Amino acid sequence: MNKTVNINLGGLVFHIDEDAYQKLTNYFEAIKRSLSNTSGQDEIIKDIEIRIGEIISEKQTSDKQVIILREVEEIISIMGQPEDYRIEGDEPTNAEPIYTNTKITKKLYRDEENAAIGGVLAGLGHYFGVDKAILRVILLIMVFAWGTGFVAYIILWIAMPAAKTTSEKLEMRGEPVTISNIEKKVREEIETLSGKIKSTDFEGVKKGLKSNGNKLKDSFGEILGSLINIFAKVVGALMILTSIAILVVFLIGVLAFGTTNFESFPFHSFIELGNFTDYPIWFFGMLFYLAVSIPSVFVLLLGIKIVSPTSKSIGSIAKYVLLAIWIIAIGILISIGVKQASEYAYDGRVYEKQTININPKDTLYIKFKNNDYYSKDINDYKEFNVTKDSLNQDLVYSNSISFQIEKTDEILPYIKINKEAKGFSFENANTRAGKIKYGFKIIGNQLVLDNYLITELKDKYRDQKVEIKLYLPKGTLFKVNSSVKNFDYSDNSFFNLHTSSDEYIYSVNDSQVKCLNCPIDENEYEDVENDTTHRVETTTVSVKVGGKEVIETVTKKPIN
Repeated sequence: MNKTVNINLGGLVFHIDEDAYQKLTNYFEAIKRSLSNTSGQDEIIKDIEIRIGEIISEKQTSDKQVIILREVEEIISIMGQPEDYRIEGDEPTNAEPIYTNTKITKKLYRDEENAAIGGVLAGLGHYFGVDKAILRVILLIMVFAWGTGFVAYIILWIAMPAAKTTSEKLEMRGEPVTISNIEKKVREEIETLSGKIKSTDFEGVKKGLKSNGNKLKDSFGEILGSLINIFAKVVGALMILTSIAILVVFLIGVLAFGTTNFESFPFHSFIELGNFTDYPIWFFGMLFYLAVSIPSVFVLLLGIKIVSPTSKSIGSIAKYVLLAIWIIAIGILISIGVKQASEYAYDGRVYEKQTININPKDTLYIKFKNNDYYSKDINDYKEFNVTKDSLNQDLVYSNSISFQIEKTDEILPYIKINKEAKGFSFENANTRAGKIKYGFKIIGNQLVLDNYLITELKDKYRDQKVEIKLYLPKGTLFKVNSSVKNFDYSDNSFFNLHTSSDEYIYSVNDSQVKCLNCPIDENEYEDVENDTTHRVETTTVSVKVGGKEVIETVTKKPIN
């Protein structure tokens, strides 16, 4: 039965049996003797202890596992035998250190020694074997071209630990963490520090310190330090509150998509638009939440660290997992965005034309009407909306309707309905445009136009719209209902719609539509007819068919 001893290596506590403990103690004593005349001996010994502690931690499967003699011998073979170095009282030897075949792998750390800001790019350069200058150029391109470089840098800064110890610096460069390499690295750092000290103008510094240092030390330094500390705490608290708010609000928004018409929520239109691809809406919600929430989590952790520097980190593994998930989510969103853009590459159009058989003596009455099943009133406008019809079938409802009045040389007026849509090819776009459902009626002298279009959900939303052009011959009189103003896209220099009243009568002339009874103060486009010989009075005749009023005829007589 062997005794066990508790030891502390690099801040880590281990259980070791007595034989292994004696072997490890002798190993450290031998190293100390071999480094007795070496500068930075204490730092080298400390780094060796940290590295041995890391090796033991990697090998252990539980905290209660006891280190045995065989494991200590394996560690010594990895680190190198002290007998391979000059020990006090021994003769120098030219023998090379003997190491076991251990796999040398680089680890990702921030290199603060060669940092321009946080050492992220310098660390990535070591890990991938790329010059950090090239990475800095790539980062600048990402910042100015897409705006993602800044966010990515902050996330990597938070996720990547800094290389503090000599062992970590060696791991960062992919060098084996052995006694010789640790000693070499410490010597280099000491020599660098010594060079800086030798080049320092101590006389100038001394004089400056004597004249100004004491005053600043007792007053300005303390005040400034306190202000900076308070400011940092406030910034940290704001980061915590903001990140929590974003996490909660976007979670509510994602849960709301697909269940309510949550139109005021950020990115609603795009996510609804994505629902018209082959992906379900919850998938888009999940991707957006991951893309937004993971950076918010990192900001939250940074805020907590600022407010409470002693708080425990979530660990490097968790950070790397979150970073990987975020990169995957962004990548999928970008690929979907590219696919979505290709769906809008081509324009398609189909049209129908219908003549309006109206008595030339009658006034054409034009109006739009809404469908109470889909909208509250004529002013209830939606660019697109997913809804259901009377048979409970999903469909896309849209008020993307435009109306124009133009002149024709034909004898009778006519209407032309252009249905437009986009697609990944001309054929696909034309097919989708042909499936748009739009209705209008010509009842006597009335032209009644739907203020909406619908299409089946399976046809997907691809910027479907309807363009209405009403062609009127010279001399045609017409009257426009107030509902037309929401959809009128006519050239004002030809037809200017006066919205102050529904009772205005318009006449088509050679180059312009004239208003025959509009107020003279509305003559901005010089379209108000001021000649009283053209003034008209109207007579309305209603015709009932089956008990319903379906025709309204307006006749005109010149006023003498």
